[in-house]
Amino acid sequence: MRALERQGLVEQVSPGVWRDLRVEPSIHHSLVEPAFRAPQGVVCLLSALQFHGLTTQQPSVVWFAIANKAQPPKTVETRLRPIRMSEASLSAGVEIHQIEAIPVRIFCPAKTVADCFKFRNQVGLDVALEALRDCYRRRRASVADLLHYARICRVARVMQPYLETIIELSS
Repeated sequence: MRALERQGLVEQVSPGVWRDLRVEPSIHHSLVEPAFRAPQGVVCLLSALQFHGLTTQQPSVVWFAIANKAQPPKTVETRLRPIRMSEASLSAGVEIHQIEAIPVRIFCPAKTVADCFKFRNQVGLDVALEALRDCYRRRRASVADLLHYARICRVARVMQPYLETIIELSS
């Protein structure tokens, strides 16, 4: 690795982690390091909304879901905002996307919207409503999927009136 480093092909990011300088980082590069260091974690909330194109927000940190008793990964390049979730909530609605040849676990759009309502005190109700509206209008998830994940996150009664209003206004 040191010979490759002298040739200018790789650089050391942290002990044991090297970056290939011939590969251009993607726009979702910040999601790679947490996924690499904690493969059981899941990109969530604002970071997942940004990945799916369901928000105008540009998060300055990576929102990353981990198990209730797990330690958050130690990252070098990326600022992390760990969110603790139960095993049931952490395993529901996970999609695996390849970013820079690394498998990155990201919540699906419907689960992300439900999580925004669950963590509305942290992300803001306006963000949750914008995500719900965009998800429904862009047909990124069905009403049944939205309600399914709202039940898993225990926010169905909170989310349902907003969803009914959006459906009514779209008709």
